[in-house]
Amino acid sequence: MNTIQTLKGFRDFLPRDAALRNFLKNKMAEITSSWGYEPIETPTLEPLELFAGEIGEDEKLFFSFEDQGGRKVALRYDQTVPTCRVIGEYANELVFPFRRYQVQSVFRAEKPQRGRYREFTQFDIDIFGIASPDADAEAIAVTLDVYTKLGFHDVCVIVNNRDLLKALPYEALVAIDKVKKIGEDGVINDMIAKGIPEEKAQEYLKYIKTVKPDRTIQTIFGYLANAGFKDSAYRFEPTLARSFSYSQGPIWEVVLPGYSAGSVGGGERYDGMMKRITGKDIPATGIAFGFDRTMEALIEYNLAPVNRQTTQVLVSVFSENVWEQAIKISSEIRSAQIPTELFPDPRAKLERQLKYADRKGIPYVIIQGPEETKKGVVKLKDMKNQSQEELTVEEIITKLKAN
Repeated sequence: MNTIQTLKGFRDFLPRDAALRNFLKNKMAEITSSWGYEPIETPTLEPLELFAGEIGEDEKLFFSFEDQGGRKVALRYDQTVPTCRVIGEYANELVFPFRRYQVQSVFRAEKPQRGRYREFTQFDIDIFGIASPDADAEAIAVTLDVYTKLGFHDVCVIVNNRDLLKALPYEALVAIDKVKKIGEDGVINDMIAKGIPEEKAQEYLKYIKTVKPDRTIQTIFGYLANAGFKDSAYRFEPTLARSFSYSQGPIWEVVLPGYSAGSVGGGERYDGMMKRITGKDIPATGIAFGFDRTMEALIEYNLAPVNRQTTQVLVSVFSENVWEQAIKISSEIRSAQIPTELFPDPRAKLERQLKYADRKGIPYVIIQGPEETKKGVVKLKDMKNQSQEELTVEEIITKLKAN
């Protein structure tokens, strides 16, 4: 194996991609914070028993091992299960209803493919302490607000209620949840493979087609309408089942028309899992956004910022004789809250420094040679227009702030 490459399903992010990801994280945090959600973080490693029995048939995807102390541990499979632990552990320190957002990596040992990686980022929001569907409705409303403000004006949240599906065994739910991908024949075959008789499988699929929205879903849709979201932004979907075994009550997924990699987020109520993990009756509902898929969709829809270069000006070094002055100039401009780089090699030729600014997309370069030093000015070079003018440092600060 080539040791200077990533493991399959894992990725590096170079500056441009990392900057785009930071943009999305910050934007999502800004929007969710405006609804009253607060950040938390949890450890990368948790006891394996915390996840065991809570995820469903995907437990085969756990990255689990025995640590040096002989403890069975797992990399964070999702953020919902660890958050249940947090809520139970710190219930006396939190104010309920408690709203949380969390953005960290999760790990799943699955086959890498488009939109699926073995390490990927999730952005979750949850509400704890409210049992009514109004809490589920708010989480869905926040979901719509996030994607709308990111520029996805055709976003749609599809909604169902697990309570409507209680007559079906979990194995049938997992199969039916894949109907859009594998078709009805594929669903029947999947149920049969899981040990469900064909007659029962046909009965379960037929039942799903007769399901109608109940009062819970009507309450959610009423909330969304009052919140100002258009009718096309949400709809009832009877075949939506969510494959997590802890899903209960209202369940939903976020779909973007034209984006073929799948849904970009999914949520549910999980009061039961909260009780199993913590022993406390604390209602819980929320959504995990597929951060990486959302990032991919932003790029695909041409909604991502074109240039995430933060540096606005490069202070070049004409010669070693002006190095100290260049340090002072860069510090003065940076103190004015203008992102400023100082070229770090006072011996480099000016041509090399200008090429550096051009390749990085830095819009302005400051040049101060002997003539400019005598006059008490510097040259400000506009890299896009290839023009330059002589200004004082104070005038440059005023100009850059105006831009």
